[in-house]
Amino acid sequence: MRGCLLLPLLLLGTVSALYLEKDAPHLGGPETQADLSQDLECSGGQEGALALSGEVLESGAQEAEDAHDDELDSDDLDEDVQCPKEEQTVRLLGSPECESCRYRVVLTRRRFRRAQTICRRCYRGNLVSIHSFSVNSLIYHLAVRTNQAQVWTGGFIRGRLRCRRFLWTDGSCWNFAVWARGQPRNGRGRCVALCTRGGVWRRAPCQRRLPFICSY
Repeated sequence: MRGCLLLPLLLLGTVSALYLEKDAPHLGGPETQADLSQDLECSGGQEGALALSGEVLESGAQEAEDAHDDELDSDDLDEDVQCPKEEQTVRLLGSPECESCRYRVVLTRRRFRRAQTICRRCYRGNLVSIHSFSVNSLIYHLAVRTNQAQVWTGGFIRGRLRCRRFLWTDGSCWNFAVWARGQPRNGRGRCVALCTRGGVWRRAPCQRRLPFICSY
């Protein structure tokens, strides 16, 4: 009987090893180490949790780790901001849910707060907020053009400890999310990035420099 059980287990282990070898990233490629780490962060299946309440429950250790992140309540619109050149952006006009909406992906990497400032100062908009699967798919296909592992959305965390909540920079309601597996509970950082592999979301340190998407 033991021999009968060992054979299926051995076969299962062999098949699993083949899949792991197939899916493993090729570390000898031209990608930078930062891109590789972001790529690994974005690996894993879609969890599909909507997190409609926007609440975030975390340990004190995670709170301490995020304490150095940007204070997102402050605004730096008075600072001198150089708007991106047209060739540094990609535009998308309208969507099935909002024909008057305009989206623009900025290929230049910026920290979260500076990205939001550029969206407001240069395009009279905000970092993009996402409220449905169809818009998430639209934004995902736009983000893929950056050839980067992640792009900034307008999602961020306000508050401390058990009072933390997710919000959008445009002030709209947090009523939808497509989190990567283990997110947002096990994530790090107070800002929300969309992964260009699968279109799922992850928390990321706001000081990270990423391309970003404005809506206006």
